[in-house]
Order: sequence, then structure tokens, then C-alpha cells
Amino acid sequence: MTAEPAFQLAQINIGRFRLPPDHVANRDFMDALDHVNAVAEAADGFIWRLTGDGNNATDVPVTDDPHLIANMSVWRDIDALAAYVYRTPDHLTIMKRRKEWFDHMAAYQALWWVPAGHRPTVAEGMARIATIEANGPTAEAFTFKRPFAAPDGTPALPVQDECA
Repeated sequence: MTAEPAFQLAQINIGRFRLPPDHVANRDFMDALDHVNAVAEAADGFIWRLTGDGNNATDVPVTDDPHLIANMSVWRDIDALAAYVYRTPDHLTIMKRRKEWFDHMAAYQALWWVPAGHRPTVAEGMARIATIEANGPTAEAFTFKRPFAAPDGTPALPVQDECA
């Protein structure tokens, strides 16, 4: 019998809409959220995702900027998250269009290990993005391209970004 892992992978990614979130130019993105989130929830290794009053997190305040939104989730490991992010056609279709909806951001994503069962807050996720902005990828906050092993030693191999 295999023991449950002591750590799981948390992720946050943020985006700043070019236009107000409810602008017609963002309709394709907003209309795709329920489906893309359902695909994530059905994916192997999915554990949890942040939701607000609706079925997504677009109404969860990130900062005082109403154009900034966050997506946060917890996964079994980096391989499970990477499989969803880079090999799920529904997600890839949306990600390939992100420049239509969102401003360029130097640091928009952070990955980090959390104790199994922990559900990170938006503030925790934003602090991890700030860590990457200040220090680059470290064991405290990293990226797919520069991952770090879990505190229990579970290795993490770099993932090739297929959306670039």
C-alpha cells in the first residue's frame, strides 16, 4: 500500500485584462471558463481550485486593481499539472489566445509545494509571485521551466512550455 504524499503542488497564475473584465472583447475567455475548469477538475491529479461566488475565481479580489484576476489550484504533483496545462486541447486553445485578453506581465505564475491538505490563499499566492519577481525561481516559489523538488525529496523535472 502506497502512502499518501506529504506535499502537493500549489499554483497561482494571474492576468490583467487589457479592457474591463466584462467588456465584450473578453467574452470568449469568460465563456470558456466553466468548461476549462470542469476539464481541470476531471484531470488526473487535480485536488482543489479557488472559486468565488460563481464557478470560477474572477470575482475573488487579488489587489485593488479590478482588471487583475487569479487562478489558483492544488495538484498531486508537477507532472499532473503540466499534463493539464500543456497537453489538454481545451486549455491550450485558451492559453494560445491569452495575448488578446491580457497585458504582458514579467511574473504571472508561481508554483510551490504545500503540505497535503493545505489550501493556499490569494495573498499567499501573490507573495510567491513577488518572491519570483525579487529572486527568480527558488524552492519557495518556482516555475515549470525551473522546478524544485518537494521538501520530502520528491523530484521535479523541468517542463517544456508548449504555449509560448
